[in-house]
Amino acid sequence: MPIYEYRCQHCQEEFEKYLAGATTAVACPACASPDVMRKLSVFGLKTAGSFAPSTMSTGGCCGGGCGCH
Repeated sequence: MPIYEYRCQHCQEEFEKYLAGATTAVACPACASPDVMRKLSVFGLKTAGSFAPSTMSTGGCCGGGCGCH
């Protein structure tokens, strides 16, 4: 199951949630508000025994990785 990152629009709490799918309803664990926004997550890659964070920049509609801006 993928891990999704969220930010609550009510109390600004940031949290992660393991979900079977992106369409599952999520509520903030701190204040129980359903007004949450899924964050764009960056990921790491393990290559040849070393760990390298993704090089995707933040910003834009999709983090800038698609070249749309």
